[in-house]
Formats: sequence, structure tokens, C-alpha cells
Amino acid sequence: MRLYFLRHGQADRSKWSGSDFERPLTKRGKLLMAQTADTIADLNLKLDLILTSPLVRALQTAEIVARNLRLSDRLVVDTRLGPGFDTDVLADMLLEHPGANSVLLVGHEPDFSYTISDLTGGGRLVVKKGSLARIDITAAAVLAGELVWLIPPKALAR
Repeated sequence: MRLYFLRHGQADRSKWSGSDFERPLTKRGKLLMAQTADTIADLNLKLDLILTSPLVRALQTAEIVARNLRLSDRLVVDTRLGPGFDTDVLADMLLEHPGANSVLLVGHEPDFSYTISDLTGGGRLVVKKGSLARIDITAAAVLAGELVWLIPPKALAR
């Protein structure tokens, strides 16, 4: 199984006065995510499923990618990808989609960094806004794997 972790695009806190749940991508964030979606399409990930946090900035990110990849019918909003997401939550989510072997998760920090670290046996990493990581699951029973790559946003939004 291949898991891809995509952190949502740029969302500005300083100019936003509403709830954090509703904070949207910036205009620039949408533009960069469209460019990132083009790069993801070029990577030909053969995604079976896209799971996204319901927080607006993550949902907008997932919708841009799904639309670009023509996978809008495989986009599922899952509240568990919001704050508090971890390896145990991930395990439960994956059990609900047994046929999915290539899954894109769209969510948030610091949960993604902690979850990737837990899946790969430790180590410190940071998933910046708009970054994409690939984890190959090598032991499904215990949900363990290896970090294959982590692509920073500047390399994706070209």
C-alpha cells in the first residue's frame, strides 16, 4: 500500500477573522495548489482514493487536486483528518476502504509529521504547506512503513 500525505496549501491567519475551521486558501494558495496538482498528475500516482479533512483549506486543496486528476468521484471528506489525526485514526480509516492500495490524505500539521514519524519508526520531519510525502506500508498488520520521499512545495508548484 502507498500512502501520500499532502498538506493543505497556503491559508493566511493574519487576515482571517473567522473560525479556524472556515479559514480558506489564499488566492496565491489556490494558484500554487493548481500548479502542485499538475505536478501530482505528472507523477501518475494511480490513486484509488483521496481522503480529506473537512477544514475548508484542506477541502479546497483536495478539490483542486481531485478535479485536476479527474478523481472527484473518489474524494471523501473524513472528519478524523482534522486536528487530532494520528496513526490509530489512520488505521481505522484504512480499514473502511479495504480495496484502496494508493491513498492520498489531505490534512494538517503537526499531525502529519507526527503520523509519518510514527509510521516510519521515528525521526523528526516537517510537512510544510503544500508538501507531498510518500510512505510505502511494509507491514500492514502493525501499520509500519518507510518514507520514500518528501517533496517540498517549491518543487511541486513549478
